[in-house]
Amino acid sequence: MIKEDKNLPIILVAVVISMLGLAYASVPLYRLICQKTGFGGTPQKAFAVSDQIEGSREITVQFVANTHRNLPWKFKPLQNEIKVRIGENKLAYYFAENISDLPVIGMATYNISPDKAAIYFNKVQCFCFEQQLLKPKQGMEMPVLFFLNPEFAKDPGLKDVKTITLSYTFFEYKKR
Repeated sequence: MIKEDKNLPIILVAVVISMLGLAYASVPLYRLICQKTGFGGTPQKAFAVSDQIEGSREITVQFVANTHRNLPWKFKPLQNEIKVRIGENKLAYYFAENISDLPVIGMATYNISPDKAAIYFNKVQCFCFEQQLLKPKQGMEMPVLFFLNPEFAKDPGLKDVKTITLSYTFFEYKKR
């Protein structure tokens, strides 16, 4: 004979609600963890520029631009690469142009490669994760102010890193 547990329906409902809550919170939690740890090539967000240049070692930073196939924009870096000394503030520009006959809102995501350098790549100013409205045929320069944290020079795992790639991808932003 099977004994009936009267609390089982309550427990099952609580588990389902907890799982739904966790699924809803997973994207913001993942983004927060990535921004704090550099996990998955996510650069760090800095709130002030650097004032401490560390040695004479230069790193080449390459710039890559992509657009999702549904976004009617042209998007490109205005420089393919620049040299940066560790701790030095650098400003780079991307250019976006709406090639459609309608206003379009885009939003960019970004990534750093190699992943192990992401924790030291600090963006002070950036256009990522912000809605960018471009009217028909309108173009706009988009600045990125960044520096490599001086701790980069002290990390023995980064001795072989000579090039870092900053890659942005724009998607059409649609309000839900």
